[in-house]
Amino acid sequence: MVLLYLQNPLLGLGQVKGIGLPSITNYTKTEYQSGTQNWDIDQDANGNVYFANNNGLLQFDGSTWRTYKIPNSNNVRSVKFDPASGRIYVGAYNQFGYFESSEDGGLSYVSLIPKILDAKYRSTDFIWNIHLFKDEVIFQSFGTVYVFKNDQITPLPAEGRFQFSYKAGDRLYFQEVTKGILEYKDGKMFTLPGTNSLNAYEIWGIFSLEDDTLLIATLEAGLFIHDGEHVYPWNTEANQFIKNNSSLGGVKINEDLFVLNSVLGGIVICNAKGEIIQQIDLKKGLKNNTVLSSFLDSSNNLWLGLDNGISYLNINSPFTYFSSSLNLSSVYATVVHNENLYVATNQGVFYHKLNGTFKDDSFRLVEGTATQSWNIQVIGGELICANNKGALVIDGNRVSRVLGYTGYFGFKEIPGHPGYILGSNYGGFSLFKMGPRGIGFQNRIEGFYNSSKDFEMDANHVWLLRDQFLYQLELADDLQTLSIKKRHTSLGNDGKGINTLKKIDNTLYFVSENHFYSYSKELDAFREDLVLSGLFKGLPIINSVCKDTAGNLWYTYDQSNEIGVLMKLEGPGYTNVLEPFSNLTGNLVFNYLSVNTIDPNNIFIGLINGLAHYDSQFSRENIARPKAFIRSFSYGDQTMVQGNPQHKEMEYKLPYVNNNVSFTFSSPDFESGKNIQYSYQLEPFDKQWSNWSKLALKEYTNLREGTYTMRVKEKNSYGVESEPTSLTFTVSPPWYRHPIAYIGYLILGCLIIYLIRLQVQAKIRKNKYYETIEQRKLYLEKESKIRIEQYRLEKKIQKLNKEKLKTKILAKDKELVNNSLQVVKKNKTLSNIVQKLKEMDSESMNEETKSQLTTLKKNIQKEIGGNSWKDLEKHIKNVHFEFLKRLKEKYPHISPRELDLSTYLLMNMSTKEIAEVMNISNGGVELARYRLRKKLGLSRKENLTGFLMNI
Repeated sequence: MVLLYLQNPLLGLGQVKGIGLPSITNYTKTEYQSGTQNWDIDQDANGNVYFANNNGLLQFDGSTWRTYKIPNSNNVRSVKFDPASGRIYVGAYNQFGYFESSEDGGLSYVSLIPKILDAKYRSTDFIWNIHLFKDEVIFQSFGTVYVFKNDQITPLPAEGRFQFSYKAGDRLYFQEVTKGILEYKDGKMFTLPGTNSLNAYEIWGIFSLEDDTLLIATLEAGLFIHDGEHVYPWNTEANQFIKNNSSLGGVKINEDLFVLNSVLGGIVICNAKGEIIQQIDLKKGLKNNTVLSSFLDSSNNLWLGLDNGISYLNINSPFTYFSSSLNLSSVYATVVHNENLYVATNQGVFYHKLNGTFKDDSFRLVEGTATQSWNIQVIGGELICANNKGALVIDGNRVSRVLGYTGYFGFKEIPGHPGYILGSNYGGFSLFKMGPRGIGFQNRIEGFYNSSKDFEMDANHVWLLRDQFLYQLELADDLQTLSIKKRHTSLGNDGKGINTLKKIDNTLYFVSENHFYSYSKELDAFREDLVLSGLFKGLPIINSVCKDTAGNLWYTYDQSNEIGVLMKLEGPGYTNVLEPFSNLTGNLVFNYLSVNTIDPNNIFIGLINGLAHYDSQFSRENIARPKAFIRSFSYGDQTMVQGNPQHKEMEYKLPYVNNNVSFTFSSPDFESGKNIQYSYQLEPFDKQWSNWSKLALKEYTNLREGTYTMRVKEKNSYGVESEPTSLTFTVSPPWYRHPIAYIGYLILGCLIIYLIRLQVQAKIRKNKYYETIEQRKLYLEKESKIRIEQYRLEKKIQKLNKEKLKTKILAKDKELVNNSLQVVKKNKTLSNIVQKLKEMDSESMNEETKSQLTTLKKNIQKEIGGNSWKDLEKHIKNVHFEFLKRLKEKYPHISPRELDLSTYLLMNMSTKEIAEVMNISNGGVELARYRLRKKLGLSRKENLTGFLMNI
């Protein structure tokens, strides 16, 4: 019964699967940041995909979207990559030309309009199609075909109007609305016989078939065949679809398969007989039902340019999916029964005919199961579902019997008791029995009321895993009660927990961190199965395990987020397969491993969003090895773009100030998508390759001067690694470590050595010279020392004499002052005597006495009237002239009397002596001293005489 469904799972060389839907990735305008409509698609030799977008030329490298504008005309309608020149030809409104790589690796536009010599053909309208035909590049607009060859453009005007153009195989066709279909040969147009009947229709696609026949797709009239002479309708399933949904062209996958775009119904994939293999539209995952363009990339996967967005269909993959678009949600179990595939989901049980097709119909709900369904099993020839409503027996498309109205997790046949079945429900266990009318409910089993989906039975016990505890239960002989014999938390003495339990080849195994144990009743202990444990040694810690009908061991790990399989080889042994399932990461139902292997080509895996179909023998020989690119290299304010066509190797020399660099990576491995991993190594900075990472960016800071090579490789979701790609750059040293600087240092060092040598030589000559006059030098030095010593002694003598003289002068000054004071006293005494003489009565004296008295008075007055005091003042001022000058310059407001006082104080005269000299009282001297201190700005603590001596 399975063969009816699986007889042709893969169709043609392109391996388009007729089972399930391919993985679809939609890119919205918000993601690629450009216009809505995408009219044409092509791919360059490096794998970059280009879209003729109504906002410019859109490029996608697998990581980054870039939009390149065309001057004065952003609405691009056609794009074509020329592998011979590396140019990307584009056509827009009144503009066409090509993009080529610029100096920084980006794309720059070159217009071909100036090469049109006849000005009347320069207004081109929209360029709808571009073809590489032999050694020509042909641009087609409604009014004119422009042939670009040998750097010249030759216009070929239409007599009526060129609708569109099409390349089928190695031939090029045009629809001329007045002549039918024209074939272009050697610069001329030739009419195909019998095609005038299509003048009233818009032709959007022409495909080559066997025997030189053509398949012609029109907008609304359907599909036609041209056999070389006549045109007639292609009355097939595909033709009816096009009539109902209108055609917008398509793409040929291989000699047997075609993709047909439509206005209303997305796309269909049909074969050369017109049978529809797949229909994919908005309901089944496309972003939009209007498909303007389609393109088969280098990996034989399909790109669709939509009226609003872009879709990528991974049609060349071992995986296809049944998801919500086919009415499936979280899948817990699957089973094949009576030529139907039954699927237990969180919304009920769904089924689909195995001999049906999946192109246009969905899974259907089994009536009466519309709630959580935990399991679906075939026991005793009957289909029984463990459902939230109870144990449901299913017959075809409906529930025929309900065997219990409490929720069930699953059912197991009881060993040693034929016909009896144990069911695990929400409140413990129940007993069922096979009878003439099928499975029937017997009774509830008493004594144990915990529930779990994880339970198994061997010949002696019921084992149940719940909350990290393994319960060892004994079922009574009458099958009425269960009792706990033991509760286990670990299987050995290591204390490690129990991950899962599963029957494999009729042996019950208990798994603890990839160690498999079985229970020995004789020893009442767990024994490790070293063979099975050895198979899982080195693998990630598994959460669950099961063995399929082909002998493969499936397992989940990383908290049931990822799945792997030990595939059984044709000979002895297994091979571990992980990478193909990376696309399922995060989509598995937690703690529910659902794998249904019908044969190696047809394996069903339950997911949180549906069902995956996996073909383990899917051939990938036609898939090229993935490529990795260093997409950009940034330093300072410069960013160099890599990976565009025409890219030439460049020497990158970075100044030391720009020794912080960053790299971005990309890979046109669109199938792997977010599962692409990169590894890199900057030689000689990194000693080894980095760990695999999904991060497509790497930065390095503060690199020393030197030559570096950045190497990057990619690993896709199938574990295939790309060849490393590399980029070499040099960081120049700082000026002080530059080779020129070292040359300068060398020259400077040599110069210094030379100068030192000259200096040494000069010193040697001097030393020799000094040796000849050494004795004289010593003599002269001694003589000089003697003279210096003599000079010092003379100076010392002069100083002593000067000090002695100064002391003498001060003493003489003191003596002079004292003498002057004595003179003053004498004069005062004499004045008193004269006064007394004047008071004497001269009348009583004789003449002789009077004469003598008069002579005496005159002599005394003459003695008193001398200039001795004035001479003293003059002498003092002469002696202390320099002192008085300095004092007057420093304190210009000082009075003459204060200058005299300062001189007397300098001479260390007492207050009494100063009072007598200045003819004032002692209090007057103190007052004069106070005023002098004030003018000199001295505080009361400062010594006035000491201050004057320091001036």
